[in-house]
Amino acid sequence: MFDIKIDDARYWKNCIDSIVSLIDEGAFNITKEGISLKTMDPSGISMVYFSIPNKAFSKFDVDKSATIGLNLENLSKILASTRNNEQLTMKESGNKVAIEFIGQNSRRRFKLPMIDVKKDADKEPKIEFDSTVEVKSDSMREMLKDALLLSTYIGFKAEKDAFHVLAKGDPGELEEEHTNNTDVIKKLSVSKGASATFNLDYLERMISACPSNSNITLSLKTEEPLKVEYKIGDANIAYFLAPYMES
Repeated sequence: MFDIKIDDARYWKNCIDSIVSLIDEGAFNITKEGISLKTMDPSGISMVYFSIPNKAFSKFDVDKSATIGLNLENLSKILASTRNNEQLTMKESGNKVAIEFIGQNSRRRFKLPMIDVKKDADKEPKIEFDSTVEVKSDSMREMLKDALLLSTYIGFKAEKDAFHVLAKGDPGELEEEHTNNTDVIKKLSVSKGASATFNLDYLERMISACPSNSNITLSLKTEEPLKVEYKIGDANIAYFLAPYMES
């Protein structure tokens, strides 16, 4: 049994948005330490790993570890109804999850059925990345917009002193160069140059829930999956995205 409460219901909505951007159902692992989820998207191109510690909640009562499968699209729709200054509680209720929004003078209650979802068998790729780039989230969004003008794919290239964004399509070509320690690149660590190309749509969906004026970390190795990481408050979100390989 679990009974948890969060003082800002909108915060939990933002956390769920980071998952539902890629998958429509998933299994949450709930332990005394916190809540986590790890799964591949249906296409097998990307993977999401979400974790949030118990300290993010104002109440976190968990008798024993549990795994609950939920339709995330339906959960997201319910959370989208969040109103200003509402608290949120979630508790196990038979084979359902009871969700309650608590306002100053109101209470709204929903119940979502638990569903059978593929268990957390997907392993995080073991990659020794050669380059790590920490980018301002708003700047990252601008990079993706620039690339989208010309292509459905975006290339990243990390060198010792610069980070490059590349795009190429029938309309034309793009190359952006950003140096370390600027308003765009907060940190650039390169043990070996790295470059790879990725699907723009997936990247846009991955960073869609990232807060404005925060940082996104990209970990690169030539022609290996990209790792994208950021935080939403105390929650940690990481994605892996397979590279695009021209045939």
